[in-house]
Formats: sequence, C-alpha cells, structure tokens
Amino acid sequence: MNGYERVRAAQRGEPTDRVPVFLHNFMAAAREAGYTMREFGTDPRKAADAFIRITEKYDLDGVLMDIDTATTAGALGVPIDFPEHEPARCEHGLLRTLDDLERLEPERIGENEHLQVWLETMRRLKEHFGDEKYLRGNIDQAPFSAASMLRSPQAWMMDLVDEENHEAVHRLLEICTRATCRFIDLMAGAGAHMVSSGDSPAGPAMISPEMYGEFARPYEDLAAEHAHEQGMPYLLHICGDTGAILDQFAGRPIDAVELDYQTDVQRIHDTLSGTSVAFWGNVDPSGVLARGTPERVRCEARRLMDLFSDTPRFVLNSGCALPADTPEENMRAFREVVDET
Repeated sequence: MNGYERVRAAQRGEPTDRVPVFLHNFMAAAREAGYTMREFGTDPRKAADAFIRITEKYDLDGVLMDIDTATTAGALGVPIDFPEHEPARCEHGLLRTLDDLERLEPERIGENEHLQVWLETMRRLKEHFGDEKYLRGNIDQAPFSAASMLRSPQAWMMDLVDEENHEAVHRLLEICTRATCRFIDLMAGAGAHMVSSGDSPAGPAMISPEMYGEFARPYEDLAAEHAHEQGMPYLLHICGDTGAILDQFAGRPIDAVELDYQTDVQRIHDTLSGTSVAFWGNVDPSGVLARGTPERVRCEARRLMDLFSDTPRFVLNSGCALPADTPEENMRAFREVVDET
C-alpha cells in the first residue's frame, strides 16, 4: 500500500499493512528547508517545497498542510501580522459589537491573498504527490474559533455568557460556518483528500461542555456535512484536555478526531471504540517529540499503537504542531517505530 491507500483504508476502518504515520510538522518543515516562517507563510512555492522535502525525507504517509491559525479570520477582515520567525497571527479583533456583522462577506474569502497561498500550496502538493501520499488540508479555524478571533477572545467569552447576545452569537457563527464551508470548497478544488479544522477555544479549558454543545458542536457538524458533500472526510482538532466533552464525539458526522496528549488516551480509545470515528494522534509534540530521546519517542508511539491495535481506525501522529527545532533523530524514530512492531 502507498501512503494514500494506507490512510484512506484506516479512515474507512479497513485493514492496512501497517499503522499510517503523519506529523503535524509545518514549522519543522520550514526550518529544515531553510525558510523563515514569513517566507513559508507567504510563498506557496516555498511552502510546498518544505512539505515535499520533509514528507519524502521521513517517508511519511501524507502531508498535513497547515500554515497558521489566522487565515480564515484574516480573510474575513481581521488584521494579520506576519512575524519573521513565527506563524501569522491576528493582531486584534475586527467586530467592536455583534451589531457589526453586515461587513462580513464569507463567500468572498477566496479572494484573500493569504488564503490563496494555502490553495496554491495544496495544488502544488497534489501535482507532486498525486494519489501517492494522503493530502490533509487544514481549513484553519472551525466556526467557533473564527468567531472568537473576529470579536477577540475576551469579548467573545463575554458574548457567550450574556443570554441577550445569543441570537447575534448564532448569527455570527452561521456567517463563520459559511466561510468555513467556502474554504472547504476551495480546498477540495485544490486537490485535498481530506479536510480538517481546529476548534481549541471551544475546549473545556475555555467553555463548559454545555456551551460546547450549543455554540460549537452544531457548527462543526455542519462543516463536516459540507465536506462530505465535496466527497471528503472531515477531522476535528481540539487542544488541551478534552475529557469533559469526549462523550460528545460519537454519533456525529465528523470522521476523525485529533485530540491533544493531555486527554487520557485510554478514555479516547474506549469512547471511540465501536464507532466510525478514527483517531489521529497523539504523542506530546513538545515534551516527547521535541525534547525527549528517540527511545522515549518510540516508547510513547508503541504505547499508542498497542492501545489501538484492536482497530484499524488509527493514524499515528503528534497531538499538535511540532516545535520548529524538533530533532531529526526523533522524527526518524517516530516514523521507524511502525516498521519495528
């Protein structure tokens, strides 16, 4: 099996010849290729070159095409800063009040220059790899996260706790969902095999499980359903300890979850067991992959593979983005461990 076939089979719950291996490695890819984060984030030729190099060097099964966590908000009008050595970031919110929604044009986000960098990068990856490697295209923030950036995280939290704002809150979330769905359309057209988005501000560290169920989950599901209309599976990523909302992941249209190492992996396994939701993850990117020894990397990877050995719906990956200075020997150990079992 090639990488594309291996990951596609895992997503479908079909047998594979070995566990598929990914790495959330965009910062490490830029560093290894000798590009600054500003170069990587603004030039699709350099971004694609960096992803191709690192994927082939470590013989990964695919590319997790990601550039930053500010693009959807930026395409909707939030000012974006491009530091030389860090991913792009939102400078501040755009909407002073929830009455200021008419200025947002979600169907036009494809006209944004920075979003076009993502699409051209994916086109170049598709041209190079075709259906040899599995191409997972991040579509940046899920609707809840995009809304928090449009308002600013502090203002957004205040919006959520005031019931008088809830009608406007849902209107903003609907607008952000339209932007997310438009991004999905564009990523599908660029050649992605799968799409994913992050919704970390919707995790239990920020809001209650009840608020997650009301303000985040329905819009994540709409994005997943739209991805299915484009013929692609949808993966949801949430950072931090998601234990309080694990019971909300089964029975939904999402096809995979990527949960941070802080979530009890036995609980993840037991919650997803018997469902059609695949698990991607979730080795600690900093404490283990970037700062640990190669043997510790192997040990943590084996622990995950042993736990999920009763299901093919598993892709070995880091729990979140690798630091730029992740050592080569650790990334090699992470890839090689699947051949040693």
